[in-house]
Amino acid sequence: MTPPQDKGTGITAEAPNAPPAVLLCNPLITMAKRADFLKAASARRQGTAGFLLQARDRADGTDTVRIGFTASKKIGNAVLRNRAKRRLRALARDVLPALTRPGWDYVLVARPEATVTRLFADLRADLQIALRSVHRGKP
Repeated sequence: MTPPQDKGTGITAEAPNAPPAVLLCNPLITMAKRADFLKAASARRQGTAGFLLQARDRADGTDTVRIGFTASKKIGNAVLRNRAKRRLRALARDVLPALTRPGWDYVLVARPEATVTRLFADLRADLQIALRSVHRGKP
């Protein structure tokens, strides 16, 4: 049995209007070098229930904001580590563009069980509080 071969009514559809591109005041760049992670680890840090935030002012005069993500084997197997990093990346895309400072490095370190199981809204609130705490007293 073959399906009917109806032709459409001839009404053409218009392409939807594309939303305007989001312009970030501080472009986010992902860190890749171990030395950058070590420098951030020795600077400011703020622990939350869902993750640890490490931050440092590079003081190099650039406006770029660099972000790194870490999930050690304490988190669990590769599936859990990847899930934790995916959640941290989504969190960074959601919160960081509005609250970062130019010329800073940020590293989000996953916590065992908490990063994977904590509600995303709670992680978002944790990151906002941690960023304010890290930048407290700094212009």
